[in-house]
Amino acid sequence: MKKPILILIVAAFGAFLGTFNETFLNIALAPIMKDFKVDVSTVQWLTTAYMLGAAIMIPIASYLYRKFKTKPLFLFTVSLLIIGSLVCAFAPNFPVMLTGRILQSLGTGMLTPIGMNMVLNVVPKEKMGSYMGLMGAATTLGPSVSIIVAGLLLSLASWHILFFVFAALMVILFIMGAVIIGKDEKNENPKLDILSVTLISLALIGILYGISTLFSGNIVIAVSVIIIGIICLIIFIKRQNKLDIPFINFKPLTVKKFRTGLGLNLIAMFILLALNVIMPLFIQNALNTSSLNASLTLFPAIAVSCILAPIAGKIYDNKGGKIIIPLGYLLISIFIIIMSLTIHINSLILISLLYIPIAGFMSLIIGPAQSFALSALPKKQNPDGVTLVTAGFQIAGCLGTSLFTGVYSLMTNIKIQSNYSNYAAMEFAFIITLIVAFVIAFSGFLLALKVKKLEKETIITSDLKLEQIMKKDIYTVKENDSLLSALSLISEKHISGVPVTDNQGNLSGFISDGDIMRYLEKAHPLFINAYSLALLSKENTFDEKLKNLMDLKVKDIMKKKVLTIDINTNLEDVCRILESKHLKKAPVIKNGKMIGIINRSNITSYAVNSYLQLAK
Repeated sequence: MKKPILILIVAAFGAFLGTFNETFLNIALAPIMKDFKVDVSTVQWLTTAYMLGAAIMIPIASYLYRKFKTKPLFLFTVSLLIIGSLVCAFAPNFPVMLTGRILQSLGTGMLTPIGMNMVLNVVPKEKMGSYMGLMGAATTLGPSVSIIVAGLLLSLASWHILFFVFAALMVILFIMGAVIIGKDEKNENPKLDILSVTLISLALIGILYGISTLFSGNIVIAVSVIIIGIICLIIFIKRQNKLDIPFINFKPLTVKKFRTGLGLNLIAMFILLALNVIMPLFIQNALNTSSLNASLTLFPAIAVSCILAPIAGKIYDNKGGKIIIPLGYLLISIFIIIMSLTIHINSLILISLLYIPIAGFMSLIIGPAQSFALSALPKKQNPDGVTLVTAGFQIAGCLGTSLFTGVYSLMTNIKIQSNYSNYAAMEFAFIITLIVAFVIAFSGFLLALKVKKLEKETIITSDLKLEQIMKKDIYTVKENDSLLSALSLISEKHISGVPVTDNQGNLSGFISDGDIMRYLEKAHPLFINAYSLALLSKENTFDEKLKNLMDLKVKDIMKKKVLTIDINTNLEDVCRILESKHLKKAPVIKNGKMIGIINRSNITSYAVNSYLQLAK
């Protein structure tokens, strides 16, 4: 592989083109409906089938990434997208166009995880937020550019030109990949489990097709298909747990931090991708505007999202996600409600202004939540984590698009049958869709409140254990102990600090000799060094002042935010954590309980002993 920045450029451009193509067609759905004489529930399959095909291919991409060399695999993937684009460009009818769209989806399903794995293979974890922020910027830049480009192209020619332009862009990506991606060797030889592929395909098709037809087709058939899909999904998951090498490894989902970050990411994508389909349909059909005007209305929002994405990544690297992710969801929820209350004003400018914070603040969630999830995994599990994240990305888009278009179509038809005008029916349907979006966004806000608690712990799973080198005899002090007793323990045991527990024995903080000395320094202006302490000791009042300070409780000055390390963390990640956080030691946790302390000296001794054994 080449330098990380070059790999990032290729991967980011691929991610850009993936979402570019996913939303490129949204502005053209209205004219495609007229040309092929299909309704909303039918034309939406150009988006839903695209994301569905991509979702099915993502786990297959994980297998292909492990088995084949990266460069030829990448070039093959891009070739699929070029071929699919040309099929769509020359499509004489809707079924042929849908076939080409599915071909494109197969390429997209492999392109995104391959690109993310290339980046994760070269990026240091301490810079993951920044790199994922740039990937997020590319992902959000795709829709923003595609909307304005599609609008301009459609003002000059028919929708066919969109696919010719996209094919040309994919040719550029092909050339970049051929030049930049270097040679690599793959040591794994995974086997493709055909039954697993069949089960997950049937599961996704059944669930997503059922949801998409639930609002506009035969309810009995739709529910039956959904049930079949769920049964296939349950069998699929059970089968993965029995396989030595699962098709999709669900082990990352056992890590709560990854599971929460994934959920936060999927909720945001669910809303964003669905609104990116519904918004242009409403603007063009209800407000009778051109494709160009629709694209200009939506462009500022997604452009702002693109600008905010790398900024959000840097904020996450420096401050974590405890503030930025909940804030993003809260602001999105507020502005969705405001739009639902003001949509009757019938103003493109107002819609554009209100959509800016809705789409823009998604950047405060998507990149940070993705980094939050993936940072919980060691490099060995990166491909599995990426598979779950990218597959979830596509599934969320499919579900969101199917649900929102289904609700929108159903509400429109109900009002038209009640003798509402077309505009009034579509306006009502759009308001109901926004209310659904609000409920989902607010549920994301409630989930995001857990980020602060999870960030207090560093949970990274691996096969390596700390039990053999960690210090198991733990010295602790209680929250209500005096500073004097804490300092006495530190002095007597010749240690630099101790964990603090509550009355139930649960870890609640950490106090070190440095914390005590810093507090004494602030409490008494003369207590700044040994010389001033010697001068101060000559005063008759020194013992009394020192006694007053030492009678304070441990809980008054302890650090409440404790960085803990899971028992399954590997030594490489322990070293990185202690160094990046400037710590000498950290509590080791197993199933939520403190079972030991890991010191820098423990690791140093282990390294020296290991070296001496190798040298013999």
